[in-house]
Amino acid sequence: MSEPRAIVTVDGLAVSFDEREVTHGVSLRLFPGRITALVGESGSGKSVTAMALPRLDPSVASVKGHAYLDDALVDDGPDSGPGGDGKDAAGRGIDLLAADAPLQRIRGEYIGTVFQEPSTAFNPVFTLGVQVAESLKYHQKQLSAAERKAKVLEQLREVGLDDAERVWSSYPHELSGGQLQRVMIAMAIINRPKVLIADEPTTALDVTTQKAILALISSLAVDLDLAVLLITHDMGVVWQAAQDVYVMHNGVIVEQGSVAQVFRHPSDEYTRMLLDAVPRLRIDEHAADGEHAAGGERITESDAPGGGRRITQVNDVAVSYKAGSFAVKDISFDLVAGRTRALVGESGAGKTTIAKVISGQLAPTSGTVLIEGEDLAKAHGRRKREILKHMGYVFQDSGSALNPRKSVAWSIGEPMLVQGGLSETDRRKRVLELLDQVELPADVAGRFPHQLSGGQRQRVGIARALALNPSLLIADEPTSSLDVTVQRKVLDLLRRLQREHGFACLFITHDLGIVQEVSDVITVLRHGRVVESGETGRVLNHPKAEYTRTLLDASPKIDL
Repeated sequence: MSEPRAIVTVDGLAVSFDEREVTHGVSLRLFPGRITALVGESGSGKSVTAMALPRLDPSVASVKGHAYLDDALVDDGPDSGPGGDGKDAAGRGIDLLAADAPLQRIRGEYIGTVFQEPSTAFNPVFTLGVQVAESLKYHQKQLSAAERKAKVLEQLREVGLDDAERVWSSYPHELSGGQLQRVMIAMAIINRPKVLIADEPTTALDVTTQKAILALISSLAVDLDLAVLLITHDMGVVWQAAQDVYVMHNGVIVEQGSVAQVFRHPSDEYTRMLLDAVPRLRIDEHAADGEHAAGGERITESDAPGGGRRITQVNDVAVSYKAGSFAVKDISFDLVAGRTRALVGESGAGKTTIAKVISGQLAPTSGTVLIEGEDLAKAHGRRKREILKHMGYVFQDSGSALNPRKSVAWSIGEPMLVQGGLSETDRRKRVLELLDQVELPADVAGRFPHQLSGGQRQRVGIARALALNPSLLIADEPTSSLDVTVQRKVLDLLRRLQREHGFACLFITHDLGIVQEVSDVITVLRHGRVVESGETGRVLNHPKAEYTRTLLDASPKIDL
């Protein structure tokens, strides 16, 4: 059987910034109806490579090499002709990187692009329908306003948004992240491009939404004969969605082949490292079942093997933002010294709301939170500060959690300054101790957040959270924005610190693969209520709730 014809052939692509080359001689091919993954850590050059094809790279970038679009598979426009519009004289097609390449046709008509963060990709002051229809004005000028709307509504339904009329008239903030990502996909394919670039399209999404978006992209690739270039750092996503894979490290393709071949027989050490770093959800259906609770019943961890003293008691907590509507309701659990409870659920489940109640940022409508035996709601002023001193908080976005105008030393030392009691010399000494505990060199103290990598910033966030020797650490999606290799290191760090310091940990996540690695017990939330709770092995191996089984089914698995 002859090899299928590539729609895009990239040959010797090199991108430079300020004369510093960041990608080196990249060559790859994209085929109609297939998903090709370009995988690597942050800084590997994968997004720079992808954005060079539709020429969306920064204006300061210098691009060398060729990227030929097979013009035999693309309808010629009225203004195209031999030797013009970037066409290669040797008949290899349209060179997307040529100086005379037709940029307007490339962007939208030849290549559609889906970005990582849909909430920032749309203009907040215009309705989504207007924004999707805008692209038709450039590429299908013959359509009337009514025809454009009809086409947009049809496209919204095609990507799974059945209430297309509502979506048409909605503003970006009125839709969920998954819905916005579907709208972006609709906008990317509405002009029927031959190539779709999906740049980390599911990184910010829950596992159930991620599975649905990847399934949508897969079906569109087949139905529309699209060549898809999927950019990701997650080998689990590659296994779930792609047929071919290119592994990128330090601007170079280090391995390529079919997904099955590369995953089962990786030849490069970097590929093996990426595979080893993926959290593996290991389900043992023959594991002994045990007692675990459903609904709002309490698991008393102090009675469990290895359990310690109760640091926090959450008793029948409810939060209502408006009359008759509860964000969370009937929430009860304990947090125990030396043990980690994972709080699991999709966006909107109420995980962060509960964390805000426990940390004193939000008062419960009913119920109580006891920290070291004291009711947080009844404490005020200095006494409340004394109670909260026992608590550290690690945020999801380490970049926005640190003051960009202050040094690392200031950020870590600020909690000590607020609480008082330490001299400047003692604070400085404590900062250096904390940096050492989170495995950062002492010279990081003088740096600013923008001078650190994402993993380094998250380590600084952990050091800050531990500044006052808390008995409780709340970690709110602390690794969701990190590469899998960095994620693994941060998880290992948290486990080591918990062994050394004995704090209780509330770990908020939507990723059950991570849950298995870090938690002793799990509480599963849906729509603000507990649907299942119990020891980690029991819940994962013998889930009682259908929703828990749905989360397990949606978690990316690599079955070699």
